[in-house]
Amino acid sequence: MSIFKGIPVSAGIATAPVYLYKTEPIVIDYSPLLLNQKESELQEFSKALTLSISQMTKLRSKAYERLGESSAEIIDSHIMIATDPSFYKDVEREIHSCCIRAAAAVEKVIKCYLTTFSEISDEYLRERAADIKDVGERILRNLLKMPPTGLELLDNAVIVVAKDISPSDTIMLDKTYIKGLATDVGGRTSHAAILARSLEIPAVLGLKNITEVISQGEQIIIDGSEGIVLSNPTTKEIGVYAERKEKEKTRKAQMDAFKLMPADTLDGHNIHVVANIGSPDDVEAVIQYGGEGIGLYRTEFLFMKSAHFPTEEEQFKAYKVVAEKMAGKPVIVRTIDIGGDKKLTCFNMPIELNPFLGWRAIRICLDEPAIFKIQLRAILRASAFGNLLIMYPMISGVSELRKANAILAEAKAELQAEGIQFDSAIKVGVMIETPAAALTADCLIKEADFFSIGTNDLCQYTLAVDRMNEKICDLYQPFHPGVLRLIKTVIDTAHASGKFTGMCGETAGDPLATTLLLGLGLDEFSMSASLIPEVKKVIRNISLKGAQNIAERTMTMETHEEITAYLKKVRDNLTSSI
Repeated sequence: MSIFKGIPVSAGIATAPVYLYKTEPIVIDYSPLLLNQKESELQEFSKALTLSISQMTKLRSKAYERLGESSAEIIDSHIMIATDPSFYKDVEREIHSCCIRAAAAVEKVIKCYLTTFSEISDEYLRERAADIKDVGERILRNLLKMPPTGLELLDNAVIVVAKDISPSDTIMLDKTYIKGLATDVGGRTSHAAILARSLEIPAVLGLKNITEVISQGEQIIIDGSEGIVLSNPTTKEIGVYAERKEKEKTRKAQMDAFKLMPADTLDGHNIHVVANIGSPDDVEAVIQYGGEGIGLYRTEFLFMKSAHFPTEEEQFKAYKVVAEKMAGKPVIVRTIDIGGDKKLTCFNMPIELNPFLGWRAIRICLDEPAIFKIQLRAILRASAFGNLLIMYPMISGVSELRKANAILAEAKAELQAEGIQFDSAIKVGVMIETPAAALTADCLIKEADFFSIGTNDLCQYTLAVDRMNEKICDLYQPFHPGVLRLIKTVIDTAHASGKFTGMCGETAGDPLATTLLLGLGLDEFSMSASLIPEVKKVIRNISLKGAQNIAERTMTMETHEEITAYLKKVRDNLTSSI
């Protein structure tokens, strides 16, 4: 038995075989064929093509069940490419006329198609190149007898072990089959961690080299609470963790008692506890766990699921579903936040030396106003069906806010001229993620209706720590005095103008931080839905005055170690008194 220690990012215990998720490079044999080998190569191509179509048909069914019709249509376009008779004929011609192997022929035909599509002036058709490339790679992997790469093909219970899980990979995480997640890199605020918590999949990240020492199909135990992975566990260890899993179930059942209770402090102050979501499907969990609204709707996942930019109608339908399901409860819709580590297959992003300091979020939207306006129109139209608010990400100053609001004003004017209903008084907020935004909060609040603090990026930029780099994860500290002072500044500034401040970063869902944030005056806590009961429990067992005293004392401390130790003591005392 071997023990690996990493970063605990999603609580829970799971035991299952390893699914080693590696993407091997495609290596093609360009040596010429003998004349008598042509037919056998063509037969191999036919088999690979049939298998590819079968895989995509299965994937189409899964995509429809899990993500809806719009995602299933993406797979439909892939199937259409693979079943096009002209594609088969083009590959057949290359094999016979050029006397090359099937894999070389497929690669040649796909490259030819990609060149042709890249020269088309119509943007939508030009974007189809990504679909063609995806289909070509699938056929080549099947042709070369390489293992499939997609998590979507899983049909049995496994623990996924990978070097990393990209944001696009996270879309296909399905808790039906994926019982746990372990990666070489990543931390608590990576997209894999955030989604694992949302789906309640136990996860340990930042394990450094687990992919190099673990084997496909090997039995492992993952403890997402302690950040431990055990390979080839003994019968005794399996029994110990089975017992711990039962205890965790009991604890969770106790927490569930707080789901539908109001988040009222002992002295009668009601606090707004809401949830973060990535798709309309996530709303059910928000309701199930007693969320009083949605503090962050990450709309970029709608774009990441699609091989084309979602149309205004597609976006409108998604936002409308969420608005209607929440039945008048507030829903903060964040405009598309791509860039950094979030890429789109339908949009060519530049390769940047420092992508997290580069062209991302509101910067892309302001440079691509046509794309931005389509989204704003869709949100505005959906606002007629519920209580929607708009929030801009990565704002660093008033100039950006004014430019964004000017495009919003244009969208409103267009809809009004077209006679389309929307909430003309829709509230507009700013996501505080940069020190610049926090330090100019007094300027921003004059032209915004609310703030929401994104602690994931605010910590990263304030502390100059790459939150995805496991080598320096110990330096990423939300309880650093510098970060806490910025948070207090933002809250106090909003309150001075009679406006509210929420928090949608991962710190909002950390029970260790709840008392401190409550004492600092945070109005709204937004988190993964499954974390809501525990945060409500903390709020319901302390007075606002008591929390303010704790916050006041915390703000006199000089190191994150001192602050963390103090907050743990507060938590333990609170727990023992309940």
